[in-house]
Amino acid sequence: SSFDVAVVGAGIVGLAAARELIQRHPSLAFAVLEKEQDRAHHQSGHNSGVIHSGIYYTPGSLKAKLCVQGAALCYKYCDQKGIPYKQCGKLIVAVEQDEIPRLKALYERGLQNNVPGLKLIGAKEIQEKEPFCRGLMALDSPYTGIVDYKQVAQSYARDFQEAGGTILTDFEVTNMEMAKESSAESEDGLKYPVIVRNKK
Repeated sequence: SSFDVAVVGAGIVGLAAARELIQRHPSLAFAVLEKEQDRAHHQSGHNSGVIHSGIYYTPGSLKAKLCVQGAALCYKYCDQKGIPYKQCGKLIVAVEQDEIPRLKALYERGLQNNVPGLKLIGAKEIQEKEPFCRGLMALDSPYTGIVDYKQVAQSYARDFQEAGGTILTDFEVTNMEMAKESSAESEDGLKYPVIVRNKK
């Protein structure tokens, strides 16, 4: 088969990239190639499932910006697709006095990153939220959540296929080679001079 664009790897990153590309360039023929027999078979289906709120990254950095935006988009996408998640929140707890300044610094960093709902709470509020937790002070991050990212990846795959994309599983890419550029251009004026081969 011949495609304009092939994405190698049907994990959540590959599927998200393919989904976005086919939405931006619907006139092109897209494929996702996966060596396993199923999608999201490795890390995408075996992680902690945390929807991070964006507390830790350096203020003003791209990571900080994308983490906060990404969390909001993840919740929105899950709502649209009916994917279950739990916005359970997270406590970052100081158990020693010398940890409190670092906790406060983390709080200030989170505020600079525009993380929603952050607040510092004392020992009594910690126990109200988590009866088995003890601490002097905690940073309460209510926007943190958990989701099954394998379900999210499978949903991306469905979106991609519904838009006309092809997913080939049990297709291990073993070689790529440059081909001579074709004189024919795609409708959006792009050329893709790469041949992908697999073991079959």
